[in-house]
Amino acid sequence: MIIDSSVWINYLTGRNTKETELLDRLLSRGIQQQICPPILQEVLQGIREEKDFESTREILFQMIFLNLDPYFAAEGASKIYRALRKKGVTIEKGNDCLIAFYAIHFDLDLVHNDRDFDKIAKHTSLKIYST
Repeated sequence: MIIDSSVWINYLTGRNTKETELLDRLLSRGIQQQICPPILQEVLQGIREEKDFESTREILFQMIFLNLDPYFAAEGASKIYRALRKKGVTIEKGNDCLIAFYAIHFDLDLVHNDRDFDKIAKHTSLKIYST
């Protein structure tokens, strides 16, 4: 399972959703999660206070890092974006295609709060975790 940055950001800012409740349960049980570079970047780049950055970094660096050659991942994400665009589907954030590629490549469910992923899942093999 991959937890998207949309869920992490809601979790870190105290927003209560089904997805953040799931994340809280997983973390409290010590269930290690997978993370990919764009999620790590998106979460960390939005943190303003240094102490919050360090504590969040500690949590995220306990995750299992999903590693792919960055050029292979970029090509895969671009193929997703292009295929959807040909079908008339617009993805607002290109990073979402990259995150989706990681989830598809590693055959992991994605937990998210971002409508782009629902669009991607409708036209690819991306699996969305149902909370």
